Amino acid sequence: MSVLRPFRALRYDPARSELGRVLVPPYDVVAPHERGTFFDRDPHNAIRLELTRRVEDERTTDYAEVAATLRDWQKQGVLRRDEEPAFYALRQRFSLPDGRPASRDGFFALIRLEDYENRVVRPHERTMRGPVEDRLKVLRAAEANLSPVFFLYEDPDHVLDKVLGDALDAETGVEGEDASGIHNRLVSLAGPAAQDQIAAFLRERPVVIADGHHRYETALAFRDERPDLPGARFLLGYFANAYANGTSLLPIHRVLLRPPPADWKERIPRLAGWSITPVAPPDREGAALPAWLAQHLEPRAHQHATAADDGSGGAWILERAHRAGELSIRVIHDEVLPHVFEIDAQGVRDGAIAFPKSAAEAARMVRSGEGHLALYLNPLTARQVFEVTGAGEVLPQKSTFFFPKLPSGLLFRPLVDGED
Repeated sequence: MSVLRPFRALRYDPARSELGRVLVPPYDVVAPHERGTFFDRDPHNAIRLELTRRVEDERTTDYAEVAATLRDWQKQGVLRRDEEPAFYALRQRFSLPDGRPASRDGFFALIRLEDYENRVVRPHERTMRGPVEDRLKVLRAAEANLSPVFFLYEDPDHVLDKVLGDALDAETGVEGEDASGIHNRLVSLAGPAAQDQIAAFLRERPVVIADGHHRYETALAFRDERPDLPGARFLLGYFANAYANGTSLLPIHRVLLRPPPADWKERIPRLAGWSITPVAPPDREGAALPAWLAQHLEPRAHQHATAADDGSGGAWILERAHRAGELSIRVIHDEVLPHVFEIDAQGVRDGAIAFPKSAAEAARMVRSGEGHLALYLNPLTARQVFEVTGAGEVLPQKSTFFFPKLPSGLLFRPLVDGED
């Protein structure tokens, strides 16, 4: 189903640039105040190919400087094109939010663009028009994929894990630690045996977009407006096994930004099947929060459950039994938020809730007074993501956070003068 191809990557010459200094987080993760830091970090930092230094300049720029920068860096030898088409294996070593070490192996390849209705490439969330329009300006100017779309595939038997692991353990590669402290090791899979095995495996399977929906839809739009450009039919992707140990699907928590109703705890038992149980709160500083969640919330992963924390000494577990076909995050949004906290779908859209990507940030918000009640959640599973997308549905807003993010700058892929 998924058609993959090797490609000749455009990469930083390690003799000219230290990899860790030129990597940058994905464009939609870089905060406005952080842009200047990355611009100043290194004269060849990849942010120069992704963003303007000032946010307000995005409205008027045509990103012509991106194309000029790409040309200049190639003329100067900062970027060099690989001679042979290849897949590229990547190992990332990182720490999970609870401090445990982890690693994830994946690979880069080109994937043939497919419209969503073909059910080969499956989205898990809806997109907004603005980011697509901005990224389309970049793609038109550069005629290159400057950062990958992150795809998940299903490999519960870990067939490809060994292929990637063997290559990453044996091959010489380039390494660097990015600004978030994640260690990246990239090696080339130029031999036909590994390429054929990977391509054949994915040919029988669909993929789910984990991160990069706007980039994927940008590529679809560019493909349709440039049928004369064969390279526009393929896209640079990063692929990881949804069932590998290092593939982390973290929850995105909820923080109520307005006070809950005074009787909210009494409302829980009135909801069919729901119960509320007071528990000892996490420590004031939040240092023991991971252990607290492991004790009170993680054992309830087989139910619909959320841990509530008011930041001032009150904590409760809200739960009910799971029924076939239900998704916890959807049930919490459909039942708990509107009937207990008087926050319906329109209230969510209007900003009644914040969506911190770590429990520590949620705890900080309620302890500082920025929020009134934190609702900690268990993560979704890879199986749930594939079940939802396989049914042609998308997940509720801010359902899961695929960690870690992929930095930009590991490699680039020109759409012209290539093998595709």
